Amino acid sequence: VQLQASGGGLVTPGASLMLSCTVSGGTFEDFAMGWFRQAPEFDREFVAAIAWHGRSTHYADSVKGRFTISRDNAKNTLYLQMHNLKPDDTAVYYCAATLSSKHTVMVIIPTGYDYWGQGTQVTVSS
Repeated sequence: VQLQASGGGLVTPGASLMLSCTVSGGTFEDFAMGWFRQAPEFDREFVAAIAWHGRSTHYADSVKGRFTISRDNAKNTLYLQMHNLKPDDTAVYYCAATLSSKHTVMVIIPTGYDYWGQGTQVTVSS
């Protein structure tokens, strides 16, 4: 299974950005998906997660109300719409996949995911 993240960039505070993650080599609907981020000298932290069907989501408190995770199973693609970006959102953003059959609850820790994308840099700076 391969994950390819894209959509990062350099934006000013208050701007919006949408990240995408395309999944290949597996059946997308088999996977619950998540976004994580990692800033320099910090551990990788949970951002958002979504169930295989897309009707259940979970967010870190720091992004709740500003970020929206979604998926298009017909396109094998995961999204993260980010609004009102802040300098603290600066990080490398990673998408991740885990088999839904392995879990009964939303997975919010990195070790709960089986596959990872290569990361896309988001920099928020004036």
